[in-house]
Amino acid sequence: MNVRRFAGLRRRAMSIAWGAGLALAAVAQASSGPTASPVGNKEAPRRVTFIAQDFRNGGIAAVFRGFEEACRELGWTLTVSNGSGERAQVRAHFERAVAGDAEGIVLGGFNETDITDLMPTEAGAARPMLVGWHAAARPGVTPLLRANVTTEPAAVAEKAVELVIQSERARVGVVIFSDSRFEIANVKTRRMVEVLQRCARCEVLGVEDLPISDASRAMPAALTRLQQRHGARWTHVLAINDVYMDSLSFPLRAMGRPDIVGIAAGDGSRTALSRIRSGRSMQFATIAEPTGLQGWQLADELRRAFAGQPASGRVAQPIAVTTALLQGLSASAGIDDALSYRETYRLEWFGASAGSPRP
Repeated sequence: MNVRRFAGLRRRAMSIAWGAGLALAAVAQASSGPTASPVGNKEAPRRVTFIAQDFRNGGIAAVFRGFEEACRELGWTLTVSNGSGERAQVRAHFERAVAGDAEGIVLGGFNETDITDLMPTEAGAARPMLVGWHAAARPGVTPLLRANVTTEPAAVAEKAVELVIQSERARVGVVIFSDSRFEIANVKTRRMVEVLQRCARCEVLGVEDLPISDASRAMPAALTRLQQRHGARWTHVLAINDVYMDSLSFPLRAMGRPDIVGIAAGDGSRTALSRIRSGRSMQFATIAEPTGLQGWQLADELRRAFAGQPASGRVAQPIAVTTALLQGLSASAGIDDALSYRETYRLEWFGASAGSPRP
């Protein structure tokens, strides 16, 4: 790729990222729906379980950290289990959580349909309150979930494609990596294809259906095959998750293709943010979610459910993250640390005169 053109692309995307950063506090917490009435510190302690589809997924890990922090504030007892990317393990963990009398369960990054048949159906049987992160294709209430917490996946996809379209190359050839096991991934992929097809100089070279849990092992061979098939026509990689980018740079550099640009449509893992911050990675950007905020929202949605209140209706906005945005933050800061969500939830949960939240 022409170095001057690449620099131009990077400068324009950095400008967009700065705009996103300046608007971060305004849009990432934008929400609709009711707010909970503060009830002080006298709520009954709750037993809740977080079941992760796979903690190798940085988005799931980041959301869990936020949820864990919120549980400490509320004085809840939290247990956690890891499905390690295996549906059978996820189902087994869910069955154990139900049998263990969990009052609330978080579906961490797996489809609600994976466990629908495991919910108690007997008359009088205790049914735990369920919320999910990326457990359905859209944010909000579902027939099974009190709330599914996610950004709008189509909006995430559009932001990723916008960065591709800004390329100054005469022709753009894109390969998309996805995981069809997850409906949210399918929504992102379909939207990326639709938007790219409206770009006259853009070509969708193919969609690679590669399980996230298998990405580190399978990416090198897939990249070699794609280079052999498409050659110089291939200019960009889009992916539904940062995990695919973990194994992008070394194989492509080894085959003489350091010019290929990688952009992830989710979720802003620590590893991805670190390499983007450096400015030396082939991953140019990630469309991140404010995962810390979403972890606290999961706790809030459970709290509402326990109190018989409706879901919040809150939907956070995705954030286009590039080197410029990250270099404007301290090295230890997360992309949503500038948001006041902790103070907002503490006020709703404990009230203005409730004093300090639980340690």
